[in-house]
Amino acid sequence: MNFHEYQAKALFREYGIPVPEGQLVRTLADLERVENAIPGERYVVKAQVHAGGRGKAGGVQVVEGADGLVSAVGGLLGQQLVTPQTGADGLPVEAVLVEPALAIEREIYLGALVDRDRERITFMASAAGGMDIETVAAETPERIHTVHVHPAVGLQPYQVRRLAFALELDKTRMRELGRIMTALYRLYTEKDAALVEINPLIVTDAGGLLALDAKFSLDDNAAYRQATLAGQRDPSQEDPRERAAAEFDLNYIRLDGDIACMVNGAGLAMATMDLIQLEGGSPANFLDVGGGTTTEKVAEAFKLILSDGNVRAILVNIFGGIVRCDLIAEGIIQAVREVEIDVPVVVRLEGTNAEQGRDLLAESGLAITPAADLAEAARKAVAAV
Repeated sequence: MNFHEYQAKALFREYGIPVPEGQLVRTLADLERVENAIPGERYVVKAQVHAGGRGKAGGVQVVEGADGLVSAVGGLLGQQLVTPQTGADGLPVEAVLVEPALAIEREIYLGALVDRDRERITFMASAAGGMDIETVAAETPERIHTVHVHPAVGLQPYQVRRLAFALELDKTRMRELGRIMTALYRLYTEKDAALVEINPLIVTDAGGLLALDAKFSLDDNAAYRQATLAGQRDPSQEDPRERAAAEFDLNYIRLDGDIACMVNGAGLAMATMDLIQLEGGSPANFLDVGGGTTTEKVAEAFKLILSDGNVRAILVNIFGGIVRCDLIAEGIIQAVREVEIDVPVVVRLEGTNAEQGRDLLAESGLAITPAADLAEAARKAVAAV
């Protein structure tokens, strides 16, 4: 679960991490409050969307005076912001964060996430902070410095010093970095984070460190014990189909192709998409209905994938282990009868009660194309498109 920048900065303040004093704006009428709260005549206006690359897309603007502020805010509110991380449709801008424009001496990158290979929280830092940190990581990975925190002892001073030396910080800035990293580690562990990131962490012209940007992602598996944070979810920033899928405990990710997939098991779903590609087709989604799915979930899954107007064929690939293929067949029949389907449906059933499931489909009188194995199913789906 991702958070907006203003939400992440509220968490940073709670943990003592220095951030600029900003004001959240949802309407132009809020700007009167901004001008009274933020001194000076230069402002930074930041669109609040769940995506990086805002600056290059016009979502972060430095403006002068009240007129510039009104123009920038009015030009962003209510718009769809398209960045390299949003896709072609972009994301809606329902709020902007206004902060004072600051003089910046240096920009640093600082982030923390779980290194699953080492099973430890890992801090990453780079002196090449700013908008192009992804390019730095891809083209000059040696400029990204890391330390791995042992969970039994926590973040150690020597680890802070290691990163500070790599960032060429003096002793005063090193102590500040230590306070910030310690606070980030507490935030990460106490709030069940999946990612915390500051890009950039700036050295101001006065010499202090300040989190000019902030990113926080909550581990979805911990949402049940972080009720306050989970309540800050912004549905407008999520794909409506993915949100609807979550309500039925379906794992769904929309893709750009035209062959919809409904599969039980993530590995089998990946293999199904691979075979579609191998046969010259393109999957429209990843959809894992789970190992213990029911007739009702299968019906909802059908409705979900048919809500995508790009779908020109459906491939159902079920391997019955825990789940029974006859129950899947009943769900397919129920969905086809409930929803007006005008695209080909190819079904491969194998495993527990597969024969009964195939019989049910054959006796249904519906336009469903059976397949004996996965490769045949992929060929038939691609041919149908």
